[in-house]
Parts: sequence; structure tokens; C-alpha cells
Amino acid sequence: MKKVLVTYNMFREGFVEMESKYKVTYPEKKSFTYEEVLDLIPAYDVLCSMFNFPVTKELIDRGTKLQLIANYAVGYENIDVAYALEKGLTVANTPGPVTAPTANLALALLLDTARRVTEYDRKLRMKGQGLKVSLSENLGVAVEGRTLGIIGMGRIGKAFCKRAIACGMSVIYHNRRRLSLDEETKLGAAYVSFEELLEQADFVSLNAPSTKETYHLIGEGELKRMKPSAILVNTARGVLVDEHALVKALKEGVIWGAGLDVFEFGDHPLPGLLELDNVVMTPHIGTQTVTSRIEMAKAVSDNVVGFFEGDRPVARVLHP
Repeated sequence: MKKVLVTYNMFREGFVEMESKYKVTYPEKKSFTYEEVLDLIPAYDVLCSMFNFPVTKELIDRGTKLQLIANYAVGYENIDVAYALEKGLTVANTPGPVTAPTANLALALLLDTARRVTEYDRKLRMKGQGLKVSLSENLGVAVEGRTLGIIGMGRIGKAFCKRAIACGMSVIYHNRRRLSLDEETKLGAAYVSFEELLEQADFVSLNAPSTKETYHLIGEGELKRMKPSAILVNTARGVLVDEHALVKALKEGVIWGAGLDVFEFGDHPLPGLLELDNVVMTPHIGTQTVTSRIEMAKAVSDNVVGFFEGDRPVARVLHP
């Protein structure tokens, strides 16, 4: 019987089928340490890793029976994918269940920032007895009739596109590869160059992966290309944005605001962001719902079962 090592003891509802077919080992506590997995891995055919668990060359080399690394995440920065593939292993991720909740959060951040929801909530709580709002000052931004620019038109970008159009926005996009005319027509999105997107969009949403090419995709120069009334939304990866340049741009009014779920330096936003009213922040909660978490576990299980039984697709990671 195939043996599966799971680094986390959570969302077990999603693993029912995998447990019925294979011998599955979970930690007694919430998660295994790296050292514990290093000791256990030689006996296992599959490693199911959490998105923050490092799957290193050392660990891969210790997994002499290892055939599959099934990551609980759409991202896979925690895995040395190049080395795993070189060693003949399969790496899989969970893009499906991540799509809708992340697109919903992107829309929520856009609307919150534009209508100053969190800002007014905070000020109202601080006042305690109520807050008088001027009819002509501290106004929000309308979304209907405005243009959303999506950088990265993959699964999440497409889902966000549909939601934006439902809110009355028009959508332009830039992607490494342009979509087919048929898909553009169905989505209702128009392809533009990266520079044109920055100049034309009222809202700029980052939905691209973290690669060498996308590191600091948005820096001082790109921020200056954007409209002074523009809002930047990032639910992708923090390193896509030069955070020091973003703080400076927000303070100086180069752009109007930002809605951020991810940050350049891990879970720690720059202190300058914390001081600004025109920023809405969440701590990387794109899939932070009960349903999403269980569905991600089921996707991991499907990858494992599909890999061994060949009865369903496996979400393979084909390159780093």
C-alpha cells in the first residue's frame, strides 16, 4: 500500500478518499517540524506539504521512495521545483479552489479602498459617539463606468474580470501571452500593452505569479505612469511591488490608494503603510474561508489519487 505523509493535521474532511486508498500519516499536533519530516520521509511515496513548509534539496534527497509532492497551495515557492523535477518527481498544486475566494477578496479590497469603508469604520470606532462626515471632503471613488486593468489574466484574473464587469466596470488586461479573440470576447476584456494599462486604468490589479520577470513589476516608474486617482490592488505576491516606492507614492499622492493582501517582506507591511488612511490591508487571506480550505484539501487528495489511479487530472507544476 502506498504511504502518504501529510505535514499538517487540518481540514481532514477533504482527505477521506485518500485515507480510504492509502496509508496516510498526520502529525499528532498541528504540524510536523522540518526535522521530523526529514526523519520520516525515507519511508513514504508521497509528501503532502503545506504552503509554508520548505521542501528542500536535502528533503528531496532523503525521500528515496518519493514520487509525488502535493502542495496545499496554488503557489509553490516553498518547494525546490527545479530540483524535484530533475530528480523525476511530480509536483502538484491546487489552483482550482483558490480562484473564486481570491477574486472575491480582490473585489472586496477594491471596493473597500474606493469607498473608504475601513477608514471610516476605524474613525467611527475611535470617535465612539459618532463621526460627522463633510459633504464635500474625504470623498470616495465610484467604480461603475471606470476601468479595471488586470495584470495576469489567469484563472484568478479571469474570475476578477467577471466580477468587475458585473459591478459596471470595463476591463483591460495585460498578460505574458495574449488570450484568443474568442476568449477576450467572452470575457469582455481588451488586451493592451503593460504601459497602456498603467496609463489607462482607474484600478490596477496584480494577479501574476512571482518570477524573476515579475519581481518589482510595480516600482517608482510604474507608479508614476498610473493616474493620480488610481488604486492598486495586490492579491498575488508581495514581491511584485517595490513597497518602499509604494509608500512614497501613496504619501505624495502619486496614486490615490491601495488594497493589499500580500507584502514584499512576508507578513510584515512596512511601517509606513500602517500610518496611511488610503491603504486597506489584509494578512494574506485569499482562501481564508472554511469551504475554501476544505476544498483545497480535497484538491490535494485528488492529485494524489489521480497520480496513482490515473482516473482524474493532476494539477502538475511543469516548471519552476
